[in-house]
Amino acid sequence: MNSFELNKIAGAILFALVAFLGLNVLTEVIFAPHGDEQRGYEIEVASADNASSEAAAEVVAVVPIEELLANASVEDGETQARKCAACHTFDDGGANKVGPNLWGIVGRAPASHEGFSYSTAMQEFATTHPEWTFEQLNEFIESPRAHIPGTSMGYAGLKRDDQRADLIAYLNSLSDNPVPIN
Repeated sequence: MNSFELNKIAGAILFALVAFLGLNVLTEVIFAPHGDEQRGYEIEVASADNASSEAAAEVVAVVPIEELLANASVEDGETQARKCAACHTFDDGGANKVGPNLWGIVGRAPASHEGFSYSTAMQEFATTHPEWTFEQLNEFIESPRAHIPGTSMGYAGLKRDDQRADLIAYLNSLSDNPVPIN
């Protein structure tokens, strides 16, 4: 091996070391630490006193559905009902889909639409609840599986109070005799 070959090997090793050190400096510049910042997320654990006061605050913040319905928009409710149209129909005498037809649902007995096979949970719910009231619909639409555990309705729920009120106002309008809003 002559000196020219040794120079090429030494040059390659030297280049590799310089490239490695250069990349190290570059990554330190790009990913520089941000001083005293705390890494991760701090999870606050509420004390029993704090949790009870927060729960009391949430209870106070609940607005009755009748109050929400007083300001509800049937047109906005019709827009909200588009989410339901994949599984339900809304016209008088309409066919059942994955879910029952919703014409006249307000004031109707749960699990009572002809020709639809209701889940056992919904049938059990119907034995203790004679009709769909505004309150029952509000709780059911907010979280179907929480309100009626075991229901086959696969919808996650509509969380915003005003949107639920709009939807219930629209569902109430789908009747020959809409239930009066007190």
